[in-house]
Amino acid sequence: MPDHDIRLIAVDMDGTLLDADGKIPTPLWEMLPRLAERDVSFVPASGRQMATLQQAFGAASSEMTFIAENGAYVVRAGEEVAADVIEPAVVERAIHHLRTLVADGYDLGVVVCGKRSAYIERTDGTFPAHAATYYAALEAVDDLLDIDDDVLKIAIYDFAPAEDSVGRALDEIAATHRVVVSARHWADIMNPGVDKGAALRRLQDALAIAPAQTAAFGDYLNDLEMLDAAEWSYAMQNAHPEVVARARHRAPSNADHGVLTTIAQLFPAS
Repeated sequence: MPDHDIRLIAVDMDGTLLDADGKIPTPLWEMLPRLAERDVSFVPASGRQMATLQQAFGAASSEMTFIAENGAYVVRAGEEVAADVIEPAVVERAIHHLRTLVADGYDLGVVVCGKRSAYIERTDGTFPAHAATYYAALEAVDDLLDIDDDVLKIAIYDFAPAEDSVGRALDEIAATHRVVVSARHWADIMNPGVDKGAALRRLQDALAIAPAQTAAFGDYLNDLEMLDAAEWSYAMQNAHPEVVARARHRAPSNADHGVLTTIAQLFPAS
């Protein structure tokens, strides 16, 4: 028998669960029902859109819980658990600020992430393809200020490394709202207090599961708070140095299916 009582496993997607080709490792499909039999919830937690996560997990998604949009949207078995909607005035202010940055020479693409869909107005070059990777429901519009949807997040694709570029140019917004560099070329704007860790704590409360009963796997800066919410916290071998410093344990890289390898060790076959 394992020497733990883990009942909830929260897993980042890119750089963590997904392999080097950006695919869900095939052995996961056999692992999911085995975890369910042990009353363990497997929860993808991602900056990706809810529709993208549900599409990735196919038929299995109908009974799963997802933390999407970096914690701004939580759905369990198809039902909304929590949603943090950004006020329209804040969305407008952020879009104007980002347009000013573009006029100043920043090479950016903006995705306004709503409940129903994600929206872009830049359609040149490779930006639409970058956005489509993370947003299965994606619409091109003439003006991002004309969207009629509940906005959960504003995602910015920076053709330069975001941590050293747009991530340093959002101080005005960061003074009142949550700004996080979520990947090498992505930064996100959300409501204050929104992150994967806050979403995970909501799930823990809803399911009556303690941090000591929770495992979490991550590789990048937007995973830090999620790792803090789990006593069984794992940084991937390929993780950002800050993630490595924050996590209690290590897992092999995503290219080596580190999440699945570690879960198999935590839950050995009977």
